[in-house]
Amino acid sequence: MQARYFGLALMVACLAGATPLGAANMPAPLPIFHEETATAGVGSVYAGDWQYMVGGGLATFDCSGDGYPDMLLPGGEVPAKFYRNISKQGGDLHFAEEQSGLEIDKLTGAYPLDIDSDGIVDLVLLRVGENVVMRGLGGCRFERANETWGFWGGDGWSTALAATFERGADWPTIAIGNYVNRYEEMYPWGTCTDNRLHRPAGTEERRFAAPLSLKPSFCPLSMLFTDWNRSGTPSLRISNDREYYKGGQEQLWHVEAGQPPRIYTADEGWKNLRIWGMGIASYDLDFDGYPEYFLTSMADNKLQSLTERPADGKPKPGYADIAFARGVTAHRPYIGGEVQPSTAWHTQFEDVNNDGLVDLFIAKGNVAEMPDFALKDPNNLLVQGPDGKFAEVGDTAGVASMATARGAALADLNLDGLVDLVVVNRWQTAQLWRNASTTTGRWIQFALAQKPVNRAAIGAWIEVRRGETVMRREITLGGGHAGGQAGWHHFGLGDTTTADVRVIWPDGTEGDWESLEGNNFYVLERGTPAKIWTPR
Repeated sequence: MQARYFGLALMVACLAGATPLGAANMPAPLPIFHEETATAGVGSVYAGDWQYMVGGGLATFDCSGDGYPDMLLPGGEVPAKFYRNISKQGGDLHFAEEQSGLEIDKLTGAYPLDIDSDGIVDLVLLRVGENVVMRGLGGCRFERANETWGFWGGDGWSTALAATFERGADWPTIAIGNYVNRYEEMYPWGTCTDNRLHRPAGTEERRFAAPLSLKPSFCPLSMLFTDWNRSGTPSLRISNDREYYKGGQEQLWHVEAGQPPRIYTADEGWKNLRIWGMGIASYDLDFDGYPEYFLTSMADNKLQSLTERPADGKPKPGYADIAFARGVTAHRPYIGGEVQPSTAWHTQFEDVNNDGLVDLFIAKGNVAEMPDFALKDPNNLLVQGPDGKFAEVGDTAGVASMATARGAALADLNLDGLVDLVVVNRWQTAQLWRNASTTTGRWIQFALAQKPVNRAAIGAWIEVRRGETVMRREITLGGGHAGGQAGWHHFGLGDTTTADVRVIWPDGTEGDWESLEGNNFYVLERGTPAKIWTPR
């Protein structure tokens, strides 16, 4: 990520994109966020030198059983901090720092996953050094499980993760992305270390086998298992940082049960793309059943839409970039007076104003103090309008922080139906914003449940039908930048009071459509009618 890669041509490109719209042109309703960092009880800083220039991903998950998302915030070179959510429904955000067993140093990111399917969330901790799986004991207590579960933690610089349950498996498959060789501090270019695929040891053992190397590996900063072609078998998408690889590109891997992983090739339709890949967000933006993918980078952010759809119904992985057409290039600061290109990290689609159209958040921050990139680089909050185009509202919404952001999470922290925001900052305190919007649409939220394995139904699709429109959400663990979430899945409903809902479960079984009232939480358990849930 050095400045020498950017010349006059890129600077001209950075000056040529969309600018924030005036208030009269912004879609309504407009979201409003109140920063509550000072009163929320959170005081975590992502610290460290060059080995922590990337990472900073946080995890949100409920380990106390009350439905409210708790948090693990990485500290970089200092120990991570666990925060139990003690907020009241609809009230201000409040967290209590507690000892959980997760207070480990050298963290770059964290992902919640019920590995052993016991109904208690576990975590995978990415580190500069040995990665660690932490088994949940209940009551927000965790213990190391590398030896018990046969998990090889390595000694690399891990910066990305994605997880899935392969067809017929009772144990997850976890892909971990590794960055440059951290022992080559002076000359790191071209030293990308191998990514690893941790698969189940076998049907008789509930543990991991020795990991497989995914070669070639190109210094990833984000990974995502995603069913891009709706085949029922997710593929592994990897976004790579072109700063350090030689001859690399973005990648898509076949990961099929019982078969060695293999990379998609140009003959299969995969197109060469090279960016400073840092984060992935996915959502079916155009309601056609196939997800779009937003890829963050340094200046050159992409929004990819599937274009290769032969008549035989078997899509090829060919994508067109529609970022400019949709208004989400987000390649330079929209306030602050700087014209240098932006540096984008975590990204996530969520409906922040509950109008039934997902919006896009992007965490921004200079790598360190690189003068050819913006030092004043505010986070983006891009709200989608009825025409499918996005308008920048980060400043008016109140989330345009100039801190050096990395990881983030959009989640309903106080269970009021509005999605709140947490951002991890490098060298500065993490920030929390409560969504205080007063003019919004209705909403509906779901938790999935199935037995005996993959309890949270990773790989499922939730479909919410409002009139002729069907909103679809793929349940994944990965993407973003170095952090993941478990818990409620949120949909905005606009002015719709009821919606038809069904789940397509990970094995392809289609649940029945059910008509459900908005402004409620529901547990969707496989084989049973939806159950309304009320916060305690």
